Amino acid sequence: MPAPRSAVIRGIGAYCPSRVLTNSDLEKMVDTSDEWIRTRTGIRERRIADPDEASSDLALRAAKQALDTAGWSPTDLDIIMVATVTPDYIFPSCACTLQGKLGATRAAAFDMSAACTGFIYGMKLAKALILSMQAKRILLVGVETLSRITNYEDRATCILFGDAAGAVVIEGSQNEGEGILSVAIGSDGDKGELLYMPGGGSKHPASHETVDGKLHTLHMAGNEVFKIAVRGMDAIARKAIEEAGCTLKDIDLLIPHQANIRIIDATAKRLEMPPEKVIITIERFGNTSASSIPLSMAEAVREGRIQPGNLLAMVAFGGGLTWGAAVVRWGGA
Repeated sequence: MPAPRSAVIRGIGAYCPSRVLTNSDLEKMVDTSDEWIRTRTGIRERRIADPDEASSDLALRAAKQALDTAGWSPTDLDIIMVATVTPDYIFPSCACTLQGKLGATRAAAFDMSAACTGFIYGMKLAKALILSMQAKRILLVGVETLSRITNYEDRATCILFGDAAGAVVIEGSQNEGEGILSVAIGSDGDKGELLYMPGGGSKHPASHETVDGKLHTLHMAGNEVFKIAVRGMDAIARKAIEEAGCTLKDIDLLIPHQANIRIIDATAKRLEMPPEKVIITIERFGNTSASSIPLSMAEAVREGRIQPGNLLAMVAFGGGLTWGAAVVRWGGA
């Protein structure tokens, strides 16, 4: 069998918990207001997982939908990759837990931790594995239950985050010029403490002190992250578009990580993307980290905004610090 010439998305799915946390709800919890949140972030509401819902449960719903749209069985999968910073456990991986729930008995499974850029990192690896014939069919999931690591006494961060899952299934194709055309990624570990969770690892293992100090919640230097994010997303998107042999004008739709409406608007402006070419879901879901891009893509497909043949640019920035972008020729999953 000849080596595949491209890696193509064959199916897509997404799942959001049913519970909605509105800005009005947050007004009762911290010193904030609906107007303040909307004007600074673009968020009106976000979804929150039920107490008995773990990340693998959200991932399972999205994965089944992606498999169904592709017409695949879980046993067709060779690899399961889950991008998350909120796995069910430190170990086993969320991907292994998901594999067991799916019954994907043939698949190897592992997690990736690149925060909001995790799904893009996964696309890079999925394409490489498929083109090198190390795998034929891959399930890639981005999932987060960020409500579990959010400090709801911190008005600067608790307004931002929500829970969700998005998934795609990817396989090889002999048709060059379709599917994942390029993926560019980068990182800067020197700035990791601008966006991180201090507690729970080997540096600050769980103790009364770490719990009392709220070290097991997300910490972010918002202003610094904003500046770096806009520059980083602009640069990495341009790199991915160039590597795909395209220009900015060729892009039909931009799917940015849904971090903050100001970051989205600033990035779109730098990339010369008019509003009608930018997919925005942050108003309804908030920042869902690794699930942000596949969730937004699934919503756009459901709404008919993404059509076969469209050229999509995806770009993200997250903790690590990490950043990445991908260019995809949509095939009609």
